Amino acid sequence: MANRFVLNQTSYHGAGAISAIPDELRAGGFEKVFVCADPDLVRLGIAAKVTGLLDAAGMVYTVFSEIKPNPTIENVQSGVAAFKAADCDSIVAIGGGSSMDTAKAVGIIIRNPEFADVRSLEGVAPTKNPCVPIIAVPTTAGTAAEVTINYVITDVQSNRKMVCVDVHDIPVVAVVDSDMMSTMPKGLTAATGMDALTHAIEGYITKGAWEMSDMFHLKAIEIIARSLRGAVNGEAEGREGMALGQYIAGMGFSNVGLGIVHSMAHTLGALYDTPHGVANAILLPTVMEYNAPATGEKYRDIAKAMGVEGVDAMSLEAARKAACDAVRALSRDVGIPSDLHGIAKQEDIPFLSQSAYDDACRPGNPRETSVGEIAELFRKLI
Repeated sequence: MANRFVLNQTSYHGAGAISAIPDELRAGGFEKVFVCADPDLVRLGIAAKVTGLLDAAGMVYTVFSEIKPNPTIENVQSGVAAFKAADCDSIVAIGGGSSMDTAKAVGIIIRNPEFADVRSLEGVAPTKNPCVPIIAVPTTAGTAAEVTINYVITDVQSNRKMVCVDVHDIPVVAVVDSDMMSTMPKGLTAATGMDALTHAIEGYITKGAWEMSDMFHLKAIEIIARSLRGAVNGEAEGREGMALGQYIAGMGFSNVGLGIVHSMAHTLGALYDTPHGVANAILLPTVMEYNAPATGEKYRDIAKAMGVEGVDAMSLEAARKAACDAVRALSRDVGIPSDLHGIAKQEDIPFLSQSAYDDACRPGNPRETSVGEIAELFRKLI
């Protein structure tokens, strides 16, 4: 069996990295840029850090900001129409996963018009052409959408999230500039940071994991564990660490898949509009405990990467518990709720459980599961 690995053609890292964007656009011969940014980034002037560079370079661009935190089919359709109306030839996506996921879907449909029905993109769609070239500029340290072949769009009519996996959607350039993340409030820093940790841990234990992905995920866990508390407290070193750690996690999980933490988080986001990072953070320790019997020695490695001392001398059961406890402690320290009280409803558990089981991330879970077992996990937390 051959293992495939897909990454950006180019990536820039470090404070001030956005200065490379005009040169990258010129090098690609692009003349009309579609700037995809959520409305808060436009209102707060964060998107202007990039559009100001385009102004200074004399570049023509159109700003599209009709994007929800959990982007919908309608957002994508509006984006496709706006891209066509502006006659653009490239995309600069600024923001978290919402902006980048919208940009990916728009770019795919523009270059593959036979998939104009957004629902047809769910799963592994057989698109033929690479999407419109995207330069992705994350403003959160969590989703790693700038380096993944995945995007998620909400189908409001059916209250579910569609996970789309397509090698043709990966941004050609990722610009990971910690300065673009410096204005994130504490709560968002914590939630997106725990999302990144979930990517690293689920990517490390997923069925598709192998040696190359393992090295990315273990390093990402290490960096995130030592950086997230500082990032939440506004420390520059912590923010820089999180910018790198979340990207490294994305390099791995994009190529090997995830598990039921994400399946369950997707359905919470679709039904209640729960922020994705918060959902992942609440679910992660409980699902880790559930998955532990199917992970061999991997939780020992996770505990070490989380900074737990004396792990080598522990029994396997104790090492597994130490890994779960370390994740739970980090989540608590950065202010994440410990359960789903006030978020999810008991009466919705049948729908939530079936939707999570049907999610594209579920087959990668290291432990075989069922709708009933997922329901029990929800019940533990509600």
